[in-house]
Amino acid sequence: MRLKGLSVFVGALLLALAPLGAVNAASLGEFSLVLSSPLLQSPEPVTLYTASTGLIATLDPQVAQDTASIQIIENLFLGLTDFDPKTNAIRPELATAWQANAAGDVWTFTLRDDVPWVRYNPATGEATEVRKVTAQDFVYGIRRGCDPRLGSYYSGIAAALIKGCDVVFNKEADQISADDFEQIGVRALSDTQLEVTLQAAFGFFLPASSMWIFRATPRETIEEFGEQWTEPGNIVTNGAFLLQEWDKPVSRVFVKNPLYVEVHDTYGGNLERVSTIVVNDPGTIWSLYQANQIDISGVPEAELSAARQDPVLSRELRQTSDLAVFYFGFYYDKPPFDNVHVRRAFSAMLDRQTFITEMLNGAGVPMAHFVPPGIFGAVPINEVGIGQPETPGFDPEFARQELAKAGYPNCEGFPSITILSTPRRTQWGEYMQNVANTVLGCPREKLVLEQAEFTVLLKTISLSTPANERPHMYLINWLPDYPDAHNWLHDVLSCEIDSRPCSEEIDGRLARAARESDPEVRRQLYREVEELLFGYEGEFPIMPLFLDIDIFAVKPWYTAFFETDGLFGGPHWESRRIDQEAQLAARASR
Repeated sequence: MRLKGLSVFVGALLLALAPLGAVNAASLGEFSLVLSSPLLQSPEPVTLYTASTGLIATLDPQVAQDTASIQIIENLFLGLTDFDPKTNAIRPELATAWQANAAGDVWTFTLRDDVPWVRYNPATGEATEVRKVTAQDFVYGIRRGCDPRLGSYYSGIAAALIKGCDVVFNKEADQISADDFEQIGVRALSDTQLEVTLQAAFGFFLPASSMWIFRATPRETIEEFGEQWTEPGNIVTNGAFLLQEWDKPVSRVFVKNPLYVEVHDTYGGNLERVSTIVVNDPGTIWSLYQANQIDISGVPEAELSAARQDPVLSRELRQTSDLAVFYFGFYYDKPPFDNVHVRRAFSAMLDRQTFITEMLNGAGVPMAHFVPPGIFGAVPINEVGIGQPETPGFDPEFARQELAKAGYPNCEGFPSITILSTPRRTQWGEYMQNVANTVLGCPREKLVLEQAEFTVLLKTISLSTPANERPHMYLINWLPDYPDAHNWLHDVLSCEIDSRPCSEEIDGRLARAARESDPEVRRQLYREVEELLFGYEGEFPIMPLFLDIDIFAVKPWYTAFFETDGLFGGPHWESRRIDQEAQLAARASR
């Protein structure tokens, strides 16, 4: 339910007046209770206020797979390498230098020796150094990421990259021994020298080395606390920020790490605290933004036209793309989508441009294939795939022909199917019901809509979930982890990851592209794979929908590299700035 007017402001004011606990004693010199209300004129750290509809699934780098979790982990744990928030060039982080052997399959990283593991005590506000980060912490973290018992999506991606990781990953859980991890191709040559051996000479490994699953983690903390190791007061981290509060369905607060060693350019960032409240309704978040209670907000589709015409809000609007591609996924082990003609029919039935216009206020670019522009190996947008240039991915006559080939002319005899999405996207499912009815002749009730909170959705669609407990179709998106088509076509759609059976035609090309050193050959191989997946004779393991165009509003006192920061991985809070005087004055005026 959307709250309006005074009700929203009073609720936000109560949140603002609620005690947030003791701030870091190392930064202020003594214990003090800080209230965030500017009306009380109390001192407070320079704070970024945000609201989110999403819950954090985990703060464990080896387990995380959702954007909300990964964005936080980026600020708690340092990687070997990092993407510069301004330029997106790869830069040193915990590693200061690296080199590959002549064959290109063994990488040696030289690490800093001055970065501490830090534990933060929320009750006292004290940050304590545990010890320094060493190469052995990376050995432990990377090996841990290969363990299938973690249930991490990214373990399969690590297994395809790191030599020996696949051996552990493909074992049955009850057959894994401690000795198995010794064969994984990662070892500490010294406290500051890390050696990583790959399955082959992957040219994209350096940017991929920034991923969270390859980050150092504190073994002794994990062994002491088990699954509770990421809870406030337990967690030990090495990044720019520390976890202060985490009331999972309500709020989370992070404070600047006073023991943080600046490992790279922070571009004059001044944030000392990041405070996020969880709000289920995007409309309520938008109201909080208009009341100056948060500093950044997405713009609900229903509010976009009014915001563009508002003399103040229109100046605060920003438009960019996070390179997320939304899609519906199919399962090869769930009839009727085990039939390629059904997959083709459902993908071809949707006019993506009309969908974007009607459902998203035009905030998207239709996609007939998967890899978006801006990624190495991407074909020029919609040069591959079915449909016409003005209606990419859409061919209603082809859709009807394919459904008939599958044995369901005019949808006669077609079974009921389930479509899973988050509650926010229920209308998209209803749109699919109407399209299937209009284009294919399927009764709307044949498409049964189901909803689940995002973290539940991720568990439900996992291939580890029995087929009879999974939906037939599911709605999700993919954001890039590193700027290479391998991260899309292999890490999402290869037979090692997806339910699609392996084929030399597709997976053989993906394997060759991963190992190929000639960039032009790689581009051609990825083009061929996109055609094999999404052309008129394509496999269609998924139904690409659109490239996301992100329209959001930012207060004038909040500055950051919004167009580039966090495009790969997560945002860098340490590079962001708040003009606190302007912020507090605006909050006090409402």
